[in-house]
Amino acid sequence: MMSIPAEAGGLDYFPCHYGASKAVFRGPQRDLSRPYFAMLGGSATFGKYVTRPYATLVEQALGCPVANLGALNAGPDFYLQDSAALDIAARARVAVVQVTGAEAMTNAYYSVHHRRNDRFLAATPALRDLFPRVDFTDIHFTRHLMQVLERSDASAYDRLVAGLKQTWLDRMRLLLARLPDRRLLLWLAEGPPPDRAETLDPAPPFIDQPLLDALMPQVSGLVVATPSPRARALQPLDMTYPETEAAQAACLPGAAVHVEVADRLVPALQRLM
Repeated sequence: MMSIPAEAGGLDYFPCHYGASKAVFRGPQRDLSRPYFAMLGGSATFGKYVTRPYATLVEQALGCPVANLGALNAGPDFYLQDSAALDIAARARVAVVQVTGAEAMTNAYYSVHHRRNDRFLAATPALRDLFPRVDFTDIHFTRHLMQVLERSDASAYDRLVAGLKQTWLDRMRLLLARLPDRRLLLWLAEGPPPDRAETLDPAPPFIDQPLLDALMPQVSGLVVATPSPRARALQPLDMTYPETEAAQAACLPGAAVHVEVADRLVPALQRLM
């Protein structure tokens, strides 16, 4: 079971569970006996290093409970393998799904941890055949894996990326089909969706406008939230984190960004209410 400790110099995330799910979510736990919204996504949705993530801000603006189902380094696989969490999301008035990268999923080439989707577990025979010179022994994270593979063989890497993108699209379709009829995609990134994404950076890795367009028939809309120059300047000054985690904090949205995300989500949710 994943734990979320309150470390020295860090925040207390009031970890909680919902229903029969064994996953640990950010609390305090919300009362889901009355209508509520659900937020799904990775570390940004969870609100790591910020006191009030956008889920909390949306809740305050709309006066309706918001179940923050965001989880650290989670992607579509996290939810597709947790039927209890999916059931909770399915009962929401509206579900908001943060768009996460295509590298953090189990696929035809490698497997990832079922809860921490950024953790590389093992290469499949297909990946070993595609990259016969690569030693996977000391690779533990998907980002490191992709960096090694890109340096190893550019042509094989392009084939791998194409496979990851198709897998992401297939998984997202499965995930969206399990959510309520009213559902939004949230693009939370430094810039708008690119026309073509073939590299790890910028985040979310490998996700581009054609992939998002393919999902539009299954969603009520796409909310694009890109931080303003002011919000970028405050980051990570408006975050709380141990000194040992400064590098991780620099990769996540700060408090001012969360405010801007909530400002974009609230009118979109009001229209769906």
